[in-house]
Amino acid sequence: MRSYPVGLEAGGLRFAVVVSRFNHLICARLLEGCVDELRYRGALDDDIDVAWVPGAYEIPLAARRLAETGRYAAVITLGVVVRGGTPHFDFVCHGVTDGVREVIRDTGVPVAFGVLTTDDVDQALERAGGRHGNKGQEAAAAALEMARLCPRLATRPDAAP
Repeated sequence: MRSYPVGLEAGGLRFAVVVSRFNHLICARLLEGCVDELRYRGALDDDIDVAWVPGAYEIPLAARRLAETGRYAAVITLGVVVRGGTPHFDFVCHGVTDGVREVIRDTGVPVAFGVLTTDDVDQALERAGGRHGNKGQEAAAAALEMARLCPRLATRPDAAP
């Protein structure tokens, strides 16, 4: 059995981060975790570009435009949708997840999904640096790993660079 190596070194790669302004406190914490992880893995500040969008629903369009530029090894999406008393939550969640999936499918660029979908603000805070860690950090690690893996998939594992 052959395996592709896992690469978690960010040096030499460029990343785009799309982050929602809605629920800003939580999203800012997700962004902080994301950027900290990329820096820890060797990314320079000049290799990380951040695009703020009004809300989670707008994330896929910005992610697509950034992915299509060819400038980035991966795109990281960050946001939070908190359940309310109307079906709006379901529409936004489906729109964001479907949209991000389509960006991956259509561009071939890795896109990490760091959009929280929670029942309340407390759950979101727990996942933005609280008791459940920082999902922005996890999204950055996933984006980095996929950015290193995808180019290697064109060759056999034993011939991977």
